[in-house]
Amino acid sequence: MSHNTQPNRREFLTLAAGVFAVSAVPFVARRRGRLHAQLHMRSLPVMGTTAEIAVLHGDAAYAQAGMLAALREMQRVEFAMTRFSVASDIGRANAMAGQQRVAIAAETALVIQTALAWADVTNGGFDPALARVVDLWDVKHRHTPPAHEQVQRLAGRHLYRSIDADQQSVFVREPDALIDLGGIACGYGVDRAVAVLRDWGIHNGYINVGGDIYALGHDADGEPWQVGVRSPADANALITTVPLSDAAIATSGDYEQGYTYRGRRYHHIIDPASAEPRLTRTHTLTVVADKCIDADAASTAVFGLSQAAAQRVLALRAPTSRIVANG
Repeated sequence: MSHNTQPNRREFLTLAAGVFAVSAVPFVARRRGRLHAQLHMRSLPVMGTTAEIAVLHGDAAYAQAGMLAALREMQRVEFAMTRFSVASDIGRANAMAGQQRVAIAAETALVIQTALAWADVTNGGFDPALARVVDLWDVKHRHTPPAHEQVQRLAGRHLYRSIDADQQSVFVREPDALIDLGGIACGYGVDRAVAVLRDWGIHNGYINVGGDIYALGHDADGEPWQVGVRSPADANALITTVPLSDAAIATSGDYEQGYTYRGRRYHHIIDPASAEPRLTRTHTLTVVADKCIDADAASTAVFGLSQAAAQRVLALRAPTSRIVANG
């Protein structure tokens, strides 16, 4: 169920998954002595988390209607691209794995092809065909690693190469290569929500879905939105603050989802080469990009890579993006 809220004056707007926007915006902003705009907020469960939208607008009812339209657009994307429904494009494609090609919407095909392009430039370091591996580890519910034999069977397979997609259909050739767009579809959904807000003539605000954020325009003072990246060691501390205007930001980290077993942290960011949670000294990585689909994919694709290797990947797939936090 959606709900509407209004922030207190100079309230910190806390967002999920390691990134939050620090709002230093007065509840009501005034320019030259007259009422200018008010910050309106709305949230709705989507994509396994809560989508939060805040916009600056002079008409409360219009702002709420525009935000609801943007949230509904994200729900529509989720319905098409979730792997947890047999009725979705991805659910139908996975159900027919190894059997036949499945017709899908053009936008689903676009997201799959974009994911495969990220897989190519990382030599499979980013792999959108890891649904079986993700389910095997199930870090939300497990407290011990799965059997070594089960893991090894899926390791180093370059499963993404078994996904054959064109502009209107997809064929999953290998039953072990089930599609999971969790590392990219959320970013696409945010981009679509941004497009809806702009269609409504709303150009200042932000959208956050589980830490995938797009900042539209400026805050009530005409300044870029300030986005703080939390410390992986302390949920109440920041490691950096990033000014953001008409751009996206996304963070991947090993501290939100997972468990520790015999001294090792097992988290949700999978290394396809080992079919295990990625073993790295990196605990958090944040990327800024022009589009949220790229920020989302990039933060996963280059997580744990050296700075030089990460920059090479970004130069190939999202040349205007940049790493703003890595530690």
